[in-house]
Amino acid sequence: QVQLVESGGGLVQAGGSLRLSCAASGRTFSISNNAMGWFRQAPGKEREFVAAINWNGRITYYRDSVKGRFTISRDNAENTVYLQMNNLMKPEDTAVYSCAAQLGRLGVPSTKYGEYDYWGQGTQVTVSS
Repeated sequence: QVQLVESGGGLVQAGGSLRLSCAASGRTFSISNNAMGWFRQAPGKEREFVAAINWNGRITYYRDSVKGRFTISRDNAENTVYLQMNNLMKPEDTAVYSCAAQLGRLGVPSTKYGEYDYWGQGTQVTVSS
């Protein structure tokens, strides 16, 4: 069974930073051959793409509103994906952030949540003024 567990969320003031982690586990599961993504969902809104990274970390994508503020990275040896979030903004960055794995995707990672195979439970990020 594959598990993705997010951590690192919390309450932060506008302009502050947080680093989210997504640790993958499972008897034989490795993130090494999979694209990974971060999505978020705010109350009353649809889930939206935040960032994605290909299997070796050489290709990354971001939604326009987080470019220059967020950085996605991965450590395949640790089976973990990260999302460094700087200059957090209220209210647009307040949401539940979830990581996801796109199995076997070695090319360009997808920005569409329907194309991801495994999901974590999410971690709450709240940006205050």
